Amino acid sequence: ALEDTRLKYRYLDIRRNCIKNNLVVRHKIMMAARKFLDREEFIEVETPVLCKSTPEGARDYLVPSRVNKGRFYALPQSPQLFKQLLMVGGMERYFQIAKCFRDEDLRSDRQPEFTQIDLEMSFVNEEDVMNLTERLLKVIFKEVKGIDISLPLRRMKYDEAIKLYGSDKPDLRFDMPIYDIGCVFDNTEFGVFQKVLSEGGIINCLVAKGVASQYSRKKLDQLTEYVKKYKASGLAYLKIADVVSGSIAKVVSEEEVASLKDVLSLEDNDLVLIVADKNYNIVKTALGALRCKLGKDLNLIKKDDYQLLWVVEFPSFEWSEEEGRYLACHHPFTAPLDSDIDKLITDKKHCYSKAYDIVINGYEAGGGSIRIHDEAVQEKMFEALELSADDVCEKFGFFVEALKYGTPPHGGLALGLDRIVMLLSGSDSL
Repeated sequence: ALEDTRLKYRYLDIRRNCIKNNLVVRHKIMMAARKFLDREEFIEVETPVLCKSTPEGARDYLVPSRVNKGRFYALPQSPQLFKQLLMVGGMERYFQIAKCFRDEDLRSDRQPEFTQIDLEMSFVNEEDVMNLTERLLKVIFKEVKGIDISLPLRRMKYDEAIKLYGSDKPDLRFDMPIYDIGCVFDNTEFGVFQKVLSEGGIINCLVAKGVASQYSRKKLDQLTEYVKKYKASGLAYLKIADVVSGSIAKVVSEEEVASLKDVLSLEDNDLVLIVADKNYNIVKTALGALRCKLGKDLNLIKKDDYQLLWVVEFPSFEWSEEEGRYLACHHPFTAPLDSDIDKLITDKKHCYSKAYDIVINGYEAGGGSIRIHDEAVQEKMFEALELSADDVCEKFGFFVEALKYGTPPHGGLALGLDRIVMLLSGSDSL
């Protein structure tokens, strides 16, 4: 109710310094970006807002045409195709502070209408785009917060991020990796773990150091309910002390406990939280979410600490249960790794791309990729996505036609302006 009142009287709300300062931060970030990109010889180009609907992952907002009854314009989800056409046209360095529209549910870190600092460059590889973006972020952090970011930023492959943190946007402000403890239970007599391992599943855990005594049965039941939201069947736990206790203390052997202590370097009062499942992604996602919850609950995050990293080499495709086929993980114009071009058709599950996301404190603050500039590879990508020639012609005909006229290698990135403002102003939501 308080928020509804504040929004109703927004003009009065803006008089409060905390709200006014957020708008000032936004202005400073935009000005810092414009000055930096101008110095780097980028040209600001405004791209159309009323455009053709092209599938890019989210739903389009549609605008009916008065002149052509029954026909609709779409509002752009991003300037993706326009900026690639600018590269075809020889504009080697483009940027725009662009309004984007996606018909998605409202969340604390996502809005249907948002702004991107959007850029594209010709004759570049992944390192070139990431290096330039790092320097831009360094300027923004220095001018807005007086914080010096040390470069280069850390790089982490997508698979490693999922394996260690259960997320493609890991929060590195606190140290609590996910451990694989399957080897400890290779010969276990505990039926649940036996079954999971026999089905090719995994047994993973988190270790919360020195807090076992803080967690009552009721609190641990709440954590169990929490991981069930992420499709985990349950949460096993052990409290480390002279006499080990916990939900599975009676069904694991002394040897297994000793092995766990050794593998995980456990000490008295440590809490071990275990998820086991035949589905790799369920285990990682559930523990990844639990890790973030524990980080907040246990006050492991220092105020005004900023941890930035790049997550690189995303999968090219993700399986859609709804459609029963593989969809593009980012968009259909993302270049696969040179070594994986042949996997576009033969091994989609293990095909990785020249894509990169910038992650700040567990939020995706921006992302981009090197684009496909070779017509033959783009055709192969459309084939991999099971798009017929008619589909391609109808949805992307103008773009495919443009590729025939000699397209330079190019790539780019978009930073989420609103999300960066949220992070730098210390706000909890957009």
